[in-house]
Amino acid sequence: MIKFVVVDDDEKEIERVKALIHEVVEDAKILSFSKITNGLKAEIQNVDEHKIYVLDIELANKVSGITIAKLIREVDWESEIIFITNHDKMFESTHRSIYEVFDFIEKFHDFDKRFKKDIKEILKRNFDNKMFKYDANNVELNIYYRNILYIYRDTEERKLVIVTPNNKYKVSMPIKDMLSLLDDRFVQCHRSCIVNKNRVEVKNYKEGYFILDTGEKVYLLSKMNRKLMENE
Repeated sequence: MIKFVVVDDDEKEIERVKALIHEVVEDAKILSFSKITNGLKAEIQNVDEHKIYVLDIELANKVSGITIAKLIREVDWESEIIFITNHDKMFESTHRSIYEVFDFIEKFHDFDKRFKKDIKEILKRNFDNKMFKYDANNVELNIYYRNILYIYRDTEERKLVIVTPNNKYKVSMPIKDMLSLLDDRFVQCHRSCIVNKNRVEVKNYKEGYFILDTGEKVYLLSKMNRKLMENE
C-alpha cells in the first residue's frame, strides 16, 4: 500500500486532506507534518516505500513546499508529489518539470474533486508494489521487492541481511524460508546469497561475482546456480 505524507502548517487543512484521502483509500496510512522535522527528513530518506507527498507550497518558518520537494527528489524519483497552491500558472509551469510534480491544485478552486481524482489516477497506475513483509522478534519490515538488491547470510550473527540501495536489515530466518517468501525475480546464486536478477548488470562466474545496477560488486556467485541466473 502506498503511504501518504501530508505537509501543511494549517492543522485544519491537514485534517481536510486526510478526510479526502480516506474517502478514496479507507485504510490509508497517512503521516502529517507542519514543518521540516527530523521525522520528515527520515521519511524522505526512506526510499524503500512508494509514497504520495501532498505539500503546501507556502509554509511558515521560511520553508516552502518547493524546498521539501527538492529534498525528496535528491533521493527519490519514484514517489508522487502533489502541490497545494495559490500560485499562478507561470509558477506551476516553471516547477512542474523540475521536480516531476504530478499536479498543482488550487486550495479554493474545486479542490476536493480534483484532489480525489488525482489520488485515483495515481493508484490506477501499474506500480510494482509487491513487498517482503516480516514481523518477528520486535522487528517489523515492509520492503518493496524492487528495492531489494540481494540477501546474504551473516555468519557471525547467523542472520540474513537484506540489502537495499540505502539500508541493510537483519532478520532471523533460514535462507530457504526467505526464498519461499520472494517472487521469481529472486534466485539463490550462492549457498549463502539470494539476488534480485533484475538489479544485476554483470555476472562473472569465473571470478564468482556479480555487479549490481548500483555499481556494487558482490563476490557471492556460484557456477552451480548459473542456469537460474541466466533464466534457463
